[in-house]
Amino acid sequence: MTQRLTAVAMILGSLLLLTGTLLRSQFNFFFPDQLAAMTTHPGLTTAAYTCFLAGNVLMWPAVLALSSRIRSYWGGALVMFGLFERTFHAGIDQFALNLAYRHGASFATDLVAQSYQDIHLFSFLSFTIMFGWFVLAFEAYRAKALGVVRSIGLASMGLLPLGVLKGTELLSIVGTIGLCVAFLPEGVRLMRGAPRPSRRSLVLTAIAVPVLGALAFASTFG
Repeated sequence: MTQRLTAVAMILGSLLLLTGTLLRSQFNFFFPDQLAAMTTHPGLTTAAYTCFLAGNVLMWPAVLALSSRIRSYWGGALVMFGLFERTFHAGIDQFALNLAYRHGASFATDLVAQSYQDIHLFSFLSFTIMFGWFVLAFEAYRAKALGVVRSIGLASMGLLPLGVLKGTELLSIVGTIGLCVAFLPEGVRLMRGAPRPSRRSLVLTAIAVPVLGALAFASTFG
């Protein structure tokens, strides 16, 4: 089960990050344009940010598995903190985009501009978003776990812009494609090598899926 979870995280997480990056590539990079996009293309903007967030969250099993395998505890910890920070940013993104959708881009832009430099806990951890991937990629190369090309692809994730309401630029596309180069082959290898699930596991999965779906739906009322 752990091997399959890692494989799914590597494959689906990477593809979702790339999809989210490409979906918002038609809009200008800076936050006023991202907020304006929510008023003109709300469905596309919501899909872009949702895909990116889902891919970011799905990265944790992949990062944990790789860092444990190569014993890169510093690299793994730094990347995980960076994933936490991007998730924090995504919450602010969601709030700001909803403001733009309900009250207009000008109102949301003014509010975001006034609070953009406010200090909070994650203000001191922004470096982890970039440097974590560099450290993990170097350790993966040194451990001969990914090879030169895939290690460089993994390191390219450190090129992604960081901060609230950041859109897509060339380095964003390079970074997410690099992640796919690093993780997709490994995810496929793990999926193929995973043992076949037992009948008991299949039955438990068949029960768990609708239960989790119901809990997810119920959570939206909270």
